[in-house]
Amino acid sequence: MKKHITKAMREGIFVIDGAMGTAVQAMQIDIERDYIGRENCTDVLTRSRPDLVRAIHTSFLEVGVDAVETNTFGANRLVLSEFDEELATWAFDLNKESAQLAVEACSRVEGDRYVLGSMGPGTKLISLGQTTWDNMLDSYTEQARGLLEGGVDAFIIETCQDILQVKCAINACLDALTFYDKTTETIPILVSITIETTGTMLVGSDLQTIVHALAPYPIFSLGLNCATGPELMEAHIAWLSENWSGEISVVPNAGLPEFVSGCAHFPLSAHAYGMAMKRFVEKYGVRIIGGCCGTTPKHLASFIDLKSELHVANRTTKQLIPSSTSLFTPVEFKQDTSILIVAERTNANGSRKFKRLLEEEQWDGLVDMAREELSGGAHVLDVCVDYVGRDGVADLEKIVGRLAQQVDAPLMLDSTDAIAIEAGLKRAGGRCIVNSINLEDGEKRLDDICPLLKKFGAAAVALTIDEEGMAKTASRKVEIAKRLHSLYTEKWGLKSSDLLIDVLTFTIATGMESDRKLALETLDAIEMISIELPECGLLLGVSNVSFGLKPSARRVLNSVFLHEAIQRGLTSAIVHASKILPKHRIDEHHWAAAIDLIYDNRTENKDPLLYFLSLFETDVIEEDEDQIDRSLEEQLRSYILDGKKEGLQAVLEEALKEWSALTIINDHLLDGMKTVGELFGSGQMQLPFVLQSAEVMKKAVGILEPHMEKGEVIDKGRIVLATVSGDVHDIGKNLVDIILSNNGYTVFNIGIRQKIEAIIEAATIHKADAIGLSGLLVKSVGVMEQNLHELNTKSISIPVLLGGAALTRHWAESHLRTIYNGPLYYGRDAFEALSVCDKLVTNQLCDVDEQIEARLKKRAEVEAKVQSGRTDRVDKVRLDESHSLDVVAVPSAPFFGSKMETEIDLDLIYPYINKTALFRGQWGFKKGALSRENFDNLVEETVARTILPLSITS
Repeated sequence: MKKHITKAMREGIFVIDGAMGTAVQAMQIDIERDYIGRENCTDVLTRSRPDLVRAIHTSFLEVGVDAVETNTFGANRLVLSEFDEELATWAFDLNKESAQLAVEACSRVEGDRYVLGSMGPGTKLISLGQTTWDNMLDSYTEQARGLLEGGVDAFIIETCQDILQVKCAINACLDALTFYDKTTETIPILVSITIETTGTMLVGSDLQTIVHALAPYPIFSLGLNCATGPELMEAHIAWLSENWSGEISVVPNAGLPEFVSGCAHFPLSAHAYGMAMKRFVEKYGVRIIGGCCGTTPKHLASFIDLKSELHVANRTTKQLIPSSTSLFTPVEFKQDTSILIVAERTNANGSRKFKRLLEEEQWDGLVDMAREELSGGAHVLDVCVDYVGRDGVADLEKIVGRLAQQVDAPLMLDSTDAIAIEAGLKRAGGRCIVNSINLEDGEKRLDDICPLLKKFGAAAVALTIDEEGMAKTASRKVEIAKRLHSLYTEKWGLKSSDLLIDVLTFTIATGMESDRKLALETLDAIEMISIELPECGLLLGVSNVSFGLKPSARRVLNSVFLHEAIQRGLTSAIVHASKILPKHRIDEHHWAAAIDLIYDNRTENKDPLLYFLSLFETDVIEEDEDQIDRSLEEQLRSYILDGKKEGLQAVLEEALKEWSALTIINDHLLDGMKTVGELFGSGQMQLPFVLQSAEVMKKAVGILEPHMEKGEVIDKGRIVLATVSGDVHDIGKNLVDIILSNNGYTVFNIGIRQKIEAIIEAATIHKADAIGLSGLLVKSVGVMEQNLHELNTKSISIPVLLGGAALTRHWAESHLRTIYNGPLYYGRDAFEALSVCDKLVTNQLCDVDEQIEARLKKRAEVEAKVQSGRTDRVDKVRLDESHSLDVVAVPSAPFFGSKMETEIDLDLIYPYINKTALFRGQWGFKKGALSRENFDNLVEETVARTILPLSITS
């Protein structure tokens, strides 16, 4: 009987197959016969060419892989519909047939073999607003059911680019398993994310954020695939090995593609691949190994040949620190040197300004308020849009979608309506906190909310309220907290560490005898619950304690009460952070009076409430926050950099008194966009923030256009953009569209899968200054080359910009430029494309041409030097050739197996240091504007003779 797949993956080294797409592209595929007219739709080959797909599976199985993936990477309704609606209706059957085909292939070879149901990322991302959670969930659920019907042993959700997409796919798998009365114990879920060369997912999420967001889900393994070769994955896998308690998978590309004689070539050899995978197993305890783009049966065989000799490293993982996350970064629930500060003003019931902006549907103003809260010191945003007369579901969906993309802070979704909470969770890419659950209607609220917590991996706030109402005494608060905790953990299976208990506080400013000790009861409850339920967080809406007092009095009382609560064990607070004063900034008499009021320290001659009120009969507490005046130029630039729209019109109107509209755009706003490009290029700004800055630019131009003189048009140039024929990927192209459009260009984006005839027609009709061609698939580079030949045939020499993940700068500049009769340039990203366009319209392309020639010349020199070295070595060997046979003793190995050296003599290492790599690559000494002579002197005198010896000595 076949060993269960989970046992196989836990007990040994489990090898998955290599690249289906690479194998397909190596074959002669007929568009009409094989792709059934849907060019590059590999998924349809299951139906049109099952023999071909079966042969690919068999080629991997014969070298000894443990599992093959189904040919269903893009076989979901959302992706298939981009070809045509008829194809979309095939989704379920294609997945079922692909699974059956893989099962059949496995049955024809000896030994236990398994089938993984492949579920790719699709071409649209929820976090960027390109599709909805519901549409994606329906699409993935249909796919998962088809795969189960076909008999897969596990799901593999791979090449993930967006946390929301991963969550959605996991939920689809769980729904399908429930439908067929199965669980993740019988059909496990493997997740494989794609980390770009920037060190994050495509949307900007770092690895820690991803792990925190996915930790609540029942997934068997988490790993990396695609984008890079094994070398660039190592740092991420090293971190995972210490911080992820489940199994880890590594499925790299065979390096990044290079183009040799017009064909894509993945440079990592089978041997190098095998040795790299060996390192992951023996150093990081990785048990699941596979291959992505460019890997062949030879690559997998190279590793499998080593497999029997390998020892999987033991892993000791750290306990994951309970956290919530934004789309980009995590925030720990329990801060080391402070408390978790939750902003209170992004709440329609707590801020008149927020309520007004919500009524006016000033969404950008609401986002700006959120940013202000973070600038004031908040870690998390409590977002509440519950307001009579408005659609809370629609409002929360809209505001969360904007905050998730535009603000780097976790969200606490605050609503009494479970439907609104769910709508918000469907738009929040990070790990949210739901505010709140309680026992006011018995367990109903938990029954409504806890399934959402499990579905979206969220944490929760629990209010100490039960059927009798809000708890006011410490004993009642503790009793309700323990009951809530029991239901949360035992009935719903959720973690104590993901529960923040709000012990509630009430105003002590009423003067009523029954209210005098309410603050003290809250403090006592905090201390008691922190002992009874140490894993839970403790939360408090601090400002309730001072309700009814003057602003200055409230500020002092809130600050002192928060200080006391922290001393008792409070871990988080909902406050207006900038209104909280440290102890040294509060008058000692005011501090003492607040303490007496909180602890109800009454005497016969002194009422602490009346005395406290008397101190603030006139507002003596002054705001001493610095107001920094910024010039108009700085303000205009900051609006672009911060992506801030509120107040933009007023600043622009002020600027119009100083400069013309065109000057404002060209000299100030575009300068801000240039900085945005630099930040994005260096990895300091994520994609959603770039789009946000572009939106501000667009709004600013719209405001300024009516103020332009007749004939003053912001039309730097006209660009036609297209994804080439056979390619449906357009995220990068659309980003180029946005950046160019908001930098003064008129862009005609004609879409995906565009034949060269349509591109030429668009360029002619719109009198384009340049054409931009994009494509993600390796095959698309060949299509680009064909397009260039077609342009030559038609005697068209319009400037062409090329870009896309599969295209390399060297191939574009060394080969494609030579075959095209017109100017041709490579754009690594949207901002390089912008730079080239700016050079084009200002007749400065000669600068770019010189840079290209310099790069090519330098590369040729390096290659010649390398080749010369090889030739010299060969010649030397031939000159030293001996025809006599010497008897040489077999050398003895210094040791067998592995050996760890704790101390190494640096004098032995010194001669082997690659000084060029050290000085330039690690220490950053660049030639820049220096002459060659001056740079060589700098390296010799300053670096080699001074800094290097000091470094070795230290």
